[in-house]
Amino acid sequence: MASYSPSASGSYNITGSPTAVSGDQGDVPSSVRRLLLSTKRLQELLKQWSLSQATEMQVSDAYVQIGNDFNTTVRAFAHHRIDLSDIHSIPGELRIPLEQCLGEDPSPEILESYMPEVRRVLYKLLKGLQARQDLWRVVGGQVPHETH
Repeated sequence: MASYSPSASGSYNITGSPTAVSGDQGDVPSSVRRLLLSTKRLQELLKQWSLSQATEMQVSDAYVQIGNDFNTTVRAFAHHRIDLSDIHSIPGELRIPLEQCLGEDPSPEILESYMPEVRRVLYKLLKGLQARQDLWRVVGGQVPHETH
């Protein structure tokens, strides 16, 4: 499975080097939406994997996508000076139960033994994002009103 290492900014990417900055780097709602959809996709693929309807590579690719979307989300919040350093460990924390699960033969029973840890990590991610929701609304989520 792919691994992530810290970049200079504290975010993670597949090579360990800083990632390219996109034109919509401050788009927090879109980056969070993509990240949450990626986590949902991973859970769906894990279920399919347990039924031998998805491959280990598909699950691994979904994990890499979460890492990419996580990086984008960290950068989007950082653009608005909102720190997410307390959840920088999420990709690494998620990798552990995924590697252990995928090291087993696929079955619903095996998946159920690893899903509590996968859910715990994803819940930690969700709570970390929710903790910034009010700050985001104050700092970057409001469009200034024009006065006439």
